[in-house]
Amino acid sequence: MIKPLYILVFALALLSCNQREEAKANTDLTYFDLKGYFGKEILRLKKAKTKVNKTVSINGIEENKTSLINDWDKELAIFVNADINKNSWKGSFEVNKKVDVDTYTTNNKKIPIKKISVTHRFSQVSKVEIIINNKNILFQSRDTLIYVPDQLYQIKKQQKIRFLDTKNYSIIARFNP
Repeated sequence: MIKPLYILVFALALLSCNQREEAKANTDLTYFDLKGYFGKEILRLKKAKTKVNKTVSINGIEENKTSLINDWDKELAIFVNADINKNSWKGSFEVNKKVDVDTYTTNNKKIPIKKISVTHRFSQVSKVEIIINNKNILFQSRDTLIYVPDQLYQIKKQQKIRFLDTKNYSIIARFNP
């Protein structure tokens, strides 16, 4: 009789610890919750079984295809990975909040995400724009990511590898109703 009581008390203590951690994790965000926002969008798009008309361009050569996206986690991973709420980056971004646009910018050379701009309309996110710059001795790239809910997402990348020509990549995916 005593063993089940100990197990019950231990299980309750364990559950209460986990609930506090979740609550704490949600309140520690310094900047816009990009990871959380795209997590919700991914779930919504999975449920809606959304099709997209996608145009992929490499150095001006285009290919167009309409398809049902089965793995939204992979499709929007570049947006999720641009989250700036890392402990080591706290205080590194200048925040500029206006009536309908919140902008987060940094000039820190160690942080590749240079700018996130979140546009709101009627208390809903209507557009997210992200600029990412990566640079080292051999490689330089600039990514521009745009996400407009229920309309499109766009990924533009300019890549320069030392001693090679510059390459331009572009993906524009328009949501089908």
